[in-house]
Amino acid sequence: MAEQAKVPAIRFAGFTDPWEQRKLGEVATFGGGHTPPMADPDNYEDGYVLWVTSQDVKSNYLDRTTTQITEKGAKELTLYPAGSLVMVTRSGILRHTLPVAELRKPSTVNQDIRVILPQGECCGEWLLQFFISHNKELLLEFGKTGTTVESVDFGKIKDMLLYMPSTVEQQQIGDFFAKLDSLITLHQRKYDKLVIFKKSMLEKMFPKDGESVPEIRFAGFTDPWEQRKLGEFSKKNTIKNANGALSETFTNSAEQGVISQLDYFDHDITNDANISGYYVVQPDDFVYNPRISATAPCGPINRNRLNRAGVMSPLYTVFSVDASMDKTYLEHYFKTSRWHDFMFLEGNTGARSDRFSISDATFFEMPIWCPEISEQMAIAKQLETTDTLITLHQRKLELLRNIKKSLLDKMFV
Repeated sequence: MAEQAKVPAIRFAGFTDPWEQRKLGEVATFGGGHTPPMADPDNYEDGYVLWVTSQDVKSNYLDRTTTQITEKGAKELTLYPAGSLVMVTRSGILRHTLPVAELRKPSTVNQDIRVILPQGECCGEWLLQFFISHNKELLLEFGKTGTTVESVDFGKIKDMLLYMPSTVEQQQIGDFFAKLDSLITLHQRKYDKLVIFKKSMLEKMFPKDGESVPEIRFAGFTDPWEQRKLGEFSKKNTIKNANGALSETFTNSAEQGVISQLDYFDHDITNDANISGYYVVQPDDFVYNPRISATAPCGPINRNRLNRAGVMSPLYTVFSVDASMDKTYLEHYFKTSRWHDFMFLEGNTGARSDRFSISDATFFEMPIWCPEISEQMAIAKQLETTDTLITLHQRKLELLRNIKKSLLDKMFV
């Protein structure tokens, strides 16, 4: 690697000695593995020995694997101890990143994984964070190009030079980042649990097929729900931007909702000359996007939460609802799959395989499950509270990840 400063920008108090340049092969030993013959079921059936493949190295710490092998399958493999580092050296993922993780449990590996076993004065936690901090540089320097499958030259990695502090300083750095990683993992788990909780609520707070009430209701509500046609409480918005009063174009994403094209595409894909025929979208208007995807098999319907007006292509269906329907309740209703069966029955993918086709007249015949307005508002409040918690943990996660990224840049040389 290129010559760098011999001390990092940030150090713990009490450490002043320069970091020393060492060859990786002087402070670690190495290993690998292979795939036991898959034609022999005795190598895999009822196996309990962890066997690491490239698809398992998705986080910095590894305590489980997708596949476990038997003692027979592991007989000719090395069982590496907890604390060993595993590096993916052959996989399509190497187009983007160089995955490295620390084993939390003894494991075997396949042929796409190389194992690094820190020795003596080398602290494994520090070495793990070193690889994470230099990920892009290492991939650029040791990645093989022009091959059928992306790979890295591990022989050269073993001979690479790196700057190392004393073992005591390594341990402090390693312990610090291990605690930071634990905090990130904690918030990730809280976030994941809230997302699962929200998904469960969406399933249980709206009636299932053949039912007139949901599985879960708030106390005090006992009346059966009714089905109303979308067109009974909504109308299509067909006002066009003919005078050019609005210049901001929106798009409707399944993942991000109604969003400015400047934010979604990093640039506005339209210009003043071609948006006079676009529909005006007011705050709280709903937008149906016929573009289908894995997460939106008949296209997403989202509400404009941007608190400002914009314009959208006529390919979208824009509509507003009256006061008999709580907008937030309806917004969450459209995040369920309750309305999909109607769309699949009445529409089709049309001329373009990536777009769903349904006429406006049929679209507004869509049946919507509706409780009384006070129950709608209670449901909406609960789901909004959950969304707020999800957003809070998502922001904490992003903040912690950014803090770690910044510290990795400044605490290694």
